[in-house]
Amino acid sequence: MIDQLLEKFSKSTVLVIGDVMVDAYLKGSVGRISPEAPVPIVDVDERFYRLGGAANVAINLQSLGATPLMCSVIGDDEKADIFNELMSSYHLDNQFVLRSSKRKTTIKYRILANARQVLRVDEEDTSLLDADVRGDFLKLINQIFENQKIDAVIFEDYDKGVISREVISAVVEMAKERNIIVTVDPKKRNFNNYKGVTMFKPNLKELKEGLEDESKEFSMSKIEERMRNFAKINEIRCLFTTMSEKGVALYDQSCDAFYTYRAYLRQISDVSGAGDTVISVATLCLLAGLPADKTAQVANLAGGIVCEYSGVTPIPLSRLREEIVKYNLLQ
Repeated sequence: MIDQLLEKFSKSTVLVIGDVMVDAYLKGSVGRISPEAPVPIVDVDERFYRLGGAANVAINLQSLGATPLMCSVIGDDEKADIFNELMSSYHLDNQFVLRSSKRKTTIKYRILANARQVLRVDEEDTSLLDADVRGDFLKLINQIFENQKIDAVIFEDYDKGVISREVISAVVEMAKERNIIVTVDPKKRNFNNYKGVTMFKPNLKELKEGLEDESKEFSMSKIEERMRNFAKINEIRCLFTTMSEKGVALYDQSCDAFYTYRAYLRQISDVSGAGDTVISVATLCLLAGLPADKTAQVANLAGGIVCEYSGVTPIPLSRLREEIVKYNLLQ
């Protein structure tokens, strides 16, 4: 069954729509304090770049054997050149990434000293796309639906302005017309705009923020109640919430069932990018015909695996297969 599942992964084409970015790393060491201010001086000896945001979802899909189609809007600047070079280095097609002089390419600089992150500096534009840019973006998406084989759509929302109510509504309608599943990794701004999607995957913090729940504690019974209500109101088939060390929770509206699964004990190195891995694996599992509860279990396992790797790292397919066997998830 595992080999059949992974074979179906390799036959899947997934359109990823969302905010892309460049993750920049400056690594060095600290040996002195600045005479200008009481801050450490980092002597940089290594600088490198990685694809981030929705582009990391594309990398995860590719690592799992699927074909990703990355669709986004970036600036018309030198950071966009870096982004396109990174896309090429991963053999990812950038023909569906618009460049616009009205946008700024998001870049996050992480300053690492003595193996620790000491500072992060962000350059970004989080405003929504201008009407004309959004119009061009929607035309591009429509062309993709008309001319490409698409099995699923992933909205990877990082609240940088590429995704809006208008974009969501248009894409969901295009997908419904073609019986294409739509999965979502949301953020607060558009939290209530994803009506009618197949799977909605916030983490617990995003769920609380999206529901504007300011209580410090979220009991499992309360999580179940809020997830069920939200899914029903928004006509969402599956609401899948990741809860870090507490595991995951799933409400499947198709059978009115609520499930929880524990987190697997791991040597955590870095949680960056775990959510990207989870939505990638969950989408491919649903596409392969895996039931929602089994999908949640496999995606939960995958999210834990990537936390053992340092930095934003796509999940190795061989490692996923190995651990599915280890924990008998598909028996």
